[in-house]
Amino acid sequence: MMIRLSSLDMIVAPRMFRFCTVLICAGWLGGCASTGAVPRPFPAAGDRAPATAPTAGRRDTAAEGYAIAATALELRGAPYRNGGADPSGFDCSGFIWYVFAEHGLALPRTVEEQFREGIRVDPDALAAGDLVFFRTDGRSVSHVGLSIGGQQFVHAPSSRGSVRVEHLESSYWRRRFAGARRLR
Repeated sequence: MMIRLSSLDMIVAPRMFRFCTVLICAGWLGGCASTGAVPRPFPAAGDRAPATAPTAGRRDTAAEGYAIAATALELRGAPYRNGGADPSGFDCSGFIWYVFAEHGLALPRTVEEQFREGIRVDPDALAAGDLVFFRTDGRSVSHVGLSIGGQQFVHAPSSRGSVRVEHLESSYWRRRFAGARRLR
């Protein structure tokens, strides 16, 4: 029995084989990428991130921004707790502080101090991992969230909520937007 291959089959089949080989190797290598690091205990409320953090408050790559956003998204549903900075309860700046500390990045603990970190980002240029700030109680910056891309952010809202995703273009958040910062 003879199998006849068309010219299209002769082009597609080798490419598909190479693609599958690369995909399998990437998955295998990704599984070997564990650092073996042991997670630190949760920080106490009011503490700064560990002093041993490399390059305090710096984010070097877009991939790291997505990893930070993924950590934040894993905490959806955690309750609000005034002064909270661990998964048993977060306030907004404690949530941001905790997420960045999980990636070895030191940040100040309060909204006002976090607003002074990094560089200003135009709202149209937001990337995953950027901080977004709001004026919810008057003139001063009083709330912070973390951009996850697509004009959405994750945050720990007021005492009636839990960590959740919101849209920057909703009428409530758009009117209160105070600026965005990128940590690099």
